[in-house]
Formats: sequence, C-alpha cells, structure tokens
Amino acid sequence: MSFLAVLLALIVEQIRPLQLANPVHAGFLAWARWAGVNFDAGRERHAWVVWSVTVIAPALMVGMIFVLLDHYSVVLALGWDLVVLYFTLGFRQFSHYFTDIRDALEQGREDEARALLRDWRHLDASELPRTELLRHVIEHALLAAHRHVFGVFFWFVLGSACGLGPLGAVLYRMAEFGSRYWGHRQAREAAPTSERLMRRFVQLFEIIDFVPVRLTAAGFAVVGNFEESVGSWRQYANLWADRNVGVLLAAASGACGVALGGQRPQQAQASPAHSTGMMPLHPITAPLAPDDEQSSTAGAPPQFAHLRSVVGLVWRSVVLWLLLLAQLSLANLLG
Repeated sequence: MSFLAVLLALIVEQIRPLQLANPVHAGFLAWARWAGVNFDAGRERHAWVVWSVTVIAPALMVGMIFVLLDHYSVVLALGWDLVVLYFTLGFRQFSHYFTDIRDALEQGREDEARALLRDWRHLDASELPRTELLRHVIEHALLAAHRHVFGVFFWFVLGSACGLGPLGAVLYRMAEFGSRYWGHRQAREAAPTSERLMRRFVQLFEIIDFVPVRLTAAGFAVVGNFEESVGSWRQYANLWADRNVGVLLAAASGACGVALGGQRPQQAQASPAHSTGMMPLHPITAPLAPDDEQSSTAGAPPQFAHLRSVVGLVWRSVVLWLLLLAQLSLANLLG
C-alpha cells in the first residue's frame, strides 16, 4: 500500500501543485510559534519540550488516525496516506523556482534569474558570475529534492513498515521545518530565540536525516556515474560544514560530473511577498579553503547543460526507489 500511496501522491501533486501559502503550512507555522512561546524559557529541557510538541505530537496524531482508519477500512487508510503525502512530499513545492530560473538563463535573462534565486533562497546573487549562479541553483535544487522528496519518502516507508502509515513523513517534515524556522524567525522577524532551542532542532534533524541523506546519495551513485560519485563522496564530503549536506552534494557532483562547493553569497533580506512561504533551506556552507587546499569538488565548471543533467539524475533516482519499493511491496504480498 505504501508504494501505491507514494505513486498516487506524486501523480496528484504533478496535476495539482501544492501552493506555498496553504492552510496546512500556515497551521504548522502557528503551531511551531505557539510551542516556542509557551514552552521555551531558554533551558535545555525546554528545548526538548518544544521539539517534542512541534515534531513528535503532530506525527503521533497522524499515526493514530492512520491506525484507526486502517482498523475499519484499507481504502480509508490509503486515502489518509495520500492526503498526508500530498502536503509533505513532492517536487512542485520548490520546482517552479528551479524551472523559472532555468528558463530565464536559457533566454539570457541573468538578472531575472538572480532575482528569482534571491526570492527562492534569500541569497544576494547580484554579483555572482554565471558559473557561480548555476552552481548555487544546482546545489539548492539537489538539497530541496532530497528534503522534499527522498527524505520524506524514506521516513514514510519506515513508518508504513511499522504499521504507522504516514507518521514518518510528518516526523521528517516537521523536524526539517523546525530546524529552519527558529533561525528564520530570529533573523527575519527580529524575534529573540534561545540558542539552545535553535541548536537542538538543528542537531536532532541532522540525526533524523543521517540515514536518508546517505540513501539519497547512494541512489545518485547508482543512477549516475557510480565510480566518480563514490570517489567524490569519500574525498569531498568534508568540504561542507554540514556533513549531511556534504555527502549529498559530493555524491551528486561525481554522479553528474559538475564541480560544486565554494563560497556562498551573503544572505539577502526576505521580501514581504515571500515572507509567508517556506523558509530558506539551511545555508549551504562550503567556505573557501586556503590557497593550498581545494575548495570545490572535481568536475567541470557548472554549465547550463548541467541543469538538465541534475533533473535527469533526480528523476532516475525517484524511479529507482519506486521500483525497489514496488518489489518490496510485491514480496510482502506474496509472502
């Protein structure tokens, strides 16, 4: 049933994309803000309470609803899986930015592409040369694909295997959302936030994402240039301050043959038009190394053709994991 739920969710999301400003996102935003205001007093135990209320409570509620529905009807349980996955998994939650930037670059409108990147990731891209602009688009697209598709996919499959339906999908999505929210709230809304709270959310998401990000990287290696991907993974993953990000981007770099890494631009102020949408991903921190050290992965400098290569890499990975899930589902039915 998990295979069918994922497949249907991806199809529905392609037909009817989820809008950035939607009631579910607004509700989770209000829930996270309420949890912080009411339970955070700056101490370590308060950070744990806020994380539990923000992440664990919604996941448990979703899991219990699934168990209740599954007790009465498999069809109702499948419908619940589909609804939850529609709001937690999918390309169209970020791909319109990628597509618009790609179209602008293809038509030579680089200023428009820089403005779109600013709106998408809140980066000051005004001084970036074309190669660096392409690199940042590729890096953020890969990271967004993992966190909106593959990470949710793996945790959903795990939750389904435990008989808890979409509990894992909500757990991953809320953990990822929370790890971005508090830093965003402090930076964009000038609202004081406990350092312990921000650190706890980031640390726990790194733990939750440890296995999924490596499975995504392994998928990139299988459907791309396997030898180069694995070699880049082993050699260049430590270029990024966030090891999980490093594993993902290093593996994708080798799989596509494109050089990634380097210095990121300054954060730009969020425009009011986008302040209610999804908050930015964690900064992709790959600081420039000293002159005697390499600051980026091996490979060709980013070119426009690499955008198409990245799209192909991601879709091939989706097909790979769906086929594996289908085989597992079939084996479970026959067993």
